[in-house]
Amino acid sequence: MRFFILRIILLSSLIAVPTVARGEQPGSPLKLDHAEPLFIDLIRDLGARKGEREWNFGFGLTDQARHDRYEALVEYEWAPRDRLGLEVEVPLTFYPAAANGPTPSNRVEGLKTAVQWTFLVSERMQTSMALGYLNELEFADLQGEDRRGHLVRGNVYNPFFVAAKRLSPRWHSLVYTGPHIFQPTGDGHTEWGYDVNSSVHYMVGASRNFVGLEVNKTWADADFDMTLRPQMRLQINDHMLVGIVTGVPIKRESQRLSMFIRLIYEPRHR
Repeated sequence: MRFFILRIILLSSLIAVPTVARGEQPGSPLKLDHAEPLFIDLIRDLGARKGEREWNFGFGLTDQARHDRYEALVEYEWAPRDRLGLEVEVPLTFYPAAANGPTPSNRVEGLKTAVQWTFLVSERMQTSMALGYLNELEFADLQGEDRRGHLVRGNVYNPFFVAAKRLSPRWHSLVYTGPHIFQPTGDGHTEWGYDVNSSVHYMVGASRNFVGLEVNKTWADADFDMTLRPQMRLQINDHMLVGIVTGVPIKRESQRLSMFIRLIYEPRHR
């Protein structure tokens, strides 16, 4: 048994990558590097340190039954203090003209704001946990059926919980879960749903590159939807990364195959 344990320790020392975040300064709070999913991403890195910032630019295409949908987003996230992350995101949607009928109008979908607090970082368990809240104001389609209604179609409330664990120096896992509640403007009723987004990634070498699978699951109105999202992330330089995601729905209803690209820029911070 002793010989077996020594072999495991030796093997780990040969293949291990640093368990703490890059650029750690003396006196900084502990932060573990976790692979972050690319489609449903986090508000900020788990265990974020004060001064961290990140810009995200996303572009996507979804094949739908009646018309294609193009998506874009601009997202800014930052850490005003240790282990606290904030985010502002503006998603946009574009629809090319379809030959088989009318299409929705191009528009800004809404305004997303979010906060995330990492309450646990355990080096012994190689685990980080966080609580957060995301709020989205959904804008109405002023050129379509909502043109005579309110500017804001409704509000989405989304408290969530995140748990990430490094299964090994290379293998990372993460779960992002919580309810989403939609309350239409000027209407007393609410719509409930629940999301469970799980992922597993393999880090390539001592880099920030990875390949992995993200699985998005939603329960709403007695309906269940699940989409598999194989993905990869490539590090361009110290401040720029690019992520590529493919979406494969389990059931082909209104949404079919999709593609999403995320450009990530992290300015230098002190």
